[in-house]
Amino acid sequence: MSDPMAEIRASFFIECEELLEALQDGLQTMLDGTHDGETVNTVFRAVHSIKGGAGAFGLDDLVSFAHSFETALDALRAGTLALGDAALKTFFQGADVLSDLVREARDGTAHDPAGSGPVLAALDMLIGAAAVDGRADDAMDFQPAMIALDLDLGDDATAAEHLYRIRFRPAAMLYASGNEPLHLLRALRELGPVRTRCIEDDLPPLDALDPEQACLAWDIELAAAAGEADIREVFEFVDGLCDLEIHEDESMPAATPPPDLTALTPPAAPEQTTGAGPAMSATPTTPRATVRVDLDRIDRLVNLVGEIVINQAMLSQSVEAAGLPPNSPVRSGLEEFLQLTRDIQDSVMMIRAQPVKSLFQRMSRIVREASAAIGKEVRLHTEGEATEIDKTVIERLADPLTHMIRNAVDHGLEQAEARSAAGKPREGDIFLSAFHRSGRVVIELRDDGAGIDRDKVFRKAVERGLIEAEARLSDGEIDNLLFLPGFSTADAISALSGRGVGMDVVRTAIQALGGRISIASERGQGTTFTISLPLTLAVLDGMVITVAGETLVVPLSAIHETLAVTQAELRAFGPATQLIALRERFVPLLDLGAELGYRTPLDDYAGSAVLVIGREDGSTAALAVDTIEDQRQVVIKGLQDSYGRVPGIAAATILGDGQIALILDPLDLISTATGRTRPAAALVPAMTGTAL
Repeated sequence: MSDPMAEIRASFFIECEELLEALQDGLQTMLDGTHDGETVNTVFRAVHSIKGGAGAFGLDDLVSFAHSFETALDALRAGTLALGDAALKTFFQGADVLSDLVREARDGTAHDPAGSGPVLAALDMLIGAAAVDGRADDAMDFQPAMIALDLDLGDDATAAEHLYRIRFRPAAMLYASGNEPLHLLRALRELGPVRTRCIEDDLPPLDALDPEQACLAWDIELAAAAGEADIREVFEFVDGLCDLEIHEDESMPAATPPPDLTALTPPAAPEQTTGAGPAMSATPTTPRATVRVDLDRIDRLVNLVGEIVINQAMLSQSVEAAGLPPNSPVRSGLEEFLQLTRDIQDSVMMIRAQPVKSLFQRMSRIVREASAAIGKEVRLHTEGEATEIDKTVIERLADPLTHMIRNAVDHGLEQAEARSAAGKPREGDIFLSAFHRSGRVVIELRDDGAGIDRDKVFRKAVERGLIEAEARLSDGEIDNLLFLPGFSTADAISALSGRGVGMDVVRTAIQALGGRISIASERGQGTTFTISLPLTLAVLDGMVITVAGETLVVPLSAIHETLAVTQAELRAFGPATQLIALRERFVPLLDLGAELGYRTPLDDYAGSAVLVIGREDGSTAALAVDTIEDQRQVVIKGLQDSYGRVPGIAAATILGDGQIALILDPLDLISTATGRTRPAAALVPAMTGTAL
């Protein structure tokens, strides 16, 4: 039997992920120069909501830190704390620590105070500075009968639809769990104009006061367009920790001020305006309804859809073998079933798809930590955060992308003095973007640093015995030396690099996802790494081909075109290499059967079916096959766990007749092709005068 509290606790941590994402979004908006009241409120509410939930579960470390964090943010909301660079930096660090504390609480690991101590001290300094600047307001806050929140019920109340009378009496446990009534009352103010009166009837003399008891209560009048449910949402995280009574006053118009309440109106923050809060917008937005589903259930659904795809292929093959006419009812029904299967598969894949936003936010923290570790000034710019990709791909992409970010900070960007000497801003820029292209997801990481020092890369490769000193390599071939195992250009071991765990690990991880990575660099201008990944690891659209009696599948997204080559289009290059003349340029022809070891190269390729494959750098190559059988959707079955990585092979699938077919990775196959069928890149342009 499932534990209800365990399910509630799991839901809390899922909600924490959403709140942390909102927190990072708000801080980034503030970093970009937008400091409006709603942005500050969003950031504050995220921290406050995490603290409230953590208090309900007794997560003391999380509650304590979140309390200091929200106190600093509340000073920002109240206008007693100015948002300078130092404060914003501290808030970002606070978000990082808060994320760590949430993860530790979720995983049940012990918290190391040394990690959060410096940030907590910085938050306390901000709080102290705000207390000095806002000491007049603080003095008023210490007068119990005068604890009230700005905005009296004046002309703004005429726009309200309801007038509510609220009695709020905290219990002792509310304070013990780290909650603060002042924050709740200020959050209530965001729904509309309010008046509050502190009730001190139960307040004993000072010498009899028990600091662990709750002695105060508040009467509140709120004029708002919001409903009662919106008011209760403000007090959601103190439910059960207070007495809360809400009554709508239908006898008194909202425009009439209450006669006997004491109003206190401290100065509002510069960015805030008087009047109703977001709930009183003339055009309120309706949040999209969502439901949380365990990932295992989705994975099971994906597997079942995969089985449907396989069975649909088997049924199609059986109908084909039976020789039924195209206009028969069975054929017509099968076509409808095929379309329905495709729609179901697309819908299920959309359920698994997630924006890369969460991944990009993690990279922001990596940039902050890496730049601080080596004393560089770096800023990360992101684009395309809404681009969606399979959740599994996102999770497995985190480690290689982290390594690439660290590499860009350490190797890609110069020190501030060197940048100034080169006429660049002292602060280096790293650009991280994502977008869809040709049925795949492309992630680009670009820096505006010094670019790859190819002379240094070449020397290091020679020193390590990776190449001969007499080797003549193109710029692209030198750049690709960075992907060799154990290669590093670092002269000394640092906190970020120099231990020989380099870009080969990144390439291996990306290839394991069915992806590929390429480099482009210009000296003095920067370097761009481009990662191309499949949208999903579950299914793909493929071209079914045969070579030497073997049935194979080539991803459709990799094929630019298909053609039947003629003798007039063939050109010999050397004793064993063929080229194809394709629209005024020459493309190397690779014998797929020979590259896979199924047969020896053919003597004549005239009449062969050819797949023209496009590469990330814009070049192309052609694969000669025996026949092109069909285009169909196939279910991906991984081979990595059983056989490790096989060059040129991405995965396997089950065809309609039950036969197992290999799914090729044509770009990897081209890059690792033998010298018999792949010409040297530098020789063909010299012969033809055109680029491959």
